[in-house]
Amino acid sequence: MDAFAELIRSRRTHKSFGPDPVPRETLDELLELARWAPNHHRTNPWRFRVLGPVTLERLKDAAGPPEAPKLDRARTLVLASCVLSGDLQQDEEDVCATACAIYTVLLAAQARGLAGYWRTPRVLRTKAGREAVGLPDGERFLGLVHLGTPRGEPPVPERAPLEAYREYLP
Repeated sequence: MDAFAELIRSRRTHKSFGPDPVPRETLDELLELARWAPNHHRTNPWRFRVLGPVTLERLKDAAGPPEAPKLDRARTLVLASCVLSGDLQQDEEDVCATACAIYTVLLAAQARGLAGYWRTPRVLRTKAGREAVGLPDGERFLGLVHLGTPRGEPPVPERAPLEAYREYLP
């Protein structure tokens, strides 16, 4: 269990990546692990789309000059979304399950020596951005995951102490 705790505590958000894309086989391993995220009713609501060069260029065009360079930080970008059912309670559970699936991908990447960055760029909340990546109506965008080899080691972030967020109820 200590190795798992260390994996969680050592994961960092990286904003600088090496020049090589993550191999397809490794991506498939990471995304296969995502399906083991907790998911009420096993709806498997998560969708992961690996952006190719043509799609990335369309997204950069939609983002515009100020934001487009941020999309070039990593050679591997994975769009994460959640299929919505229209039932508010189920959708809330499915969004949470998809967030767990994304975190699973980040932890699995960390375990393989890869760096990750879970971003929510504004462009993917626009019609032009959704069209650029083929995100259909009925899916909620949750993140654009940047993956690659780490370039540098980000500092350890401050975290609130346990006492700040834990309470035992009578």
